[in-house]
Amino acid sequence: MKLPGWLSRFRCSPLSEDQRRRRDCLPPPQPIDATPLDQLRLVVMDLETSGLNIQRDQILSVGAVVIEHAAIDLGSQYECTLYRAGHRVSESILIHGISPSAIERGVAAEDALLDFMEFSGQCLFVAFHAPFDQRMLSRGLRKDLGHRLQHRFIDVAELAPMLFPEARVGRGGLDDWQQWFGLHNSQRHNAAADALATAEIMLILLSKARREGLHTLQQLHSRLGHWRRLKLARGA
Repeated sequence: MKLPGWLSRFRCSPLSEDQRRRRDCLPPPQPIDATPLDQLRLVVMDLETSGLNIQRDQILSVGAVVIEHAAIDLGSQYECTLYRAGHRVSESILIHGISPSAIERGVAAEDALLDFMEFSGQCLFVAFHAPFDQRMLSRGLRKDLGHRLQHRFIDVAELAPMLFPEARVGRGGLDDWQQWFGLHNSQRHNAAADALATAEIMLILLSKARREGLHTLQQLHSRLGHWRRLKLARGA
């Protein structure tokens, strides 16, 4: 697949021939179709970043686990810290805990992102507060690989209140939903641990969706669209 010229202008440094070959062979996204929910490949991901500014900050680490056949595949996990030249310590280290020495030993961003997208395959991404992860990943792929992200995302922070409207979860953060469902995570703000915590919640949500008659990705997508329109109409 030839890279569009407008995307290539975002590249900071040229890719090697092998990196270009890998990028051009990245798998397509999972379409929104009649695939049964229990047959989807869901890659539940979490990013730790240098901050919350999508235009300025960078991905520092990626953690992901796979849900297939309605179960977490503990043998299929991804975890990587990215090398960032000139990375400076900021207040975000108090949250993610990634030391400058870990960044110094990290994997080149181009290779780390290629590895991650190859690991992910033809999937649907799942994340908690997914719009942030989606935008950061999209920017990282564009900037470091000249690649346009086309994979869709499911936001657990949106799906959970749709399926459990009776839940009283405070501010509705990941910790709040873990507590509501009786789950425990002692390593919050570690990308891999957060991805696993999100995956555990996603399994509960998938089970509830099936009990409500939502058996395919298209049905779930349609229900989410209807729920969003209702929220908008109510001014929520």
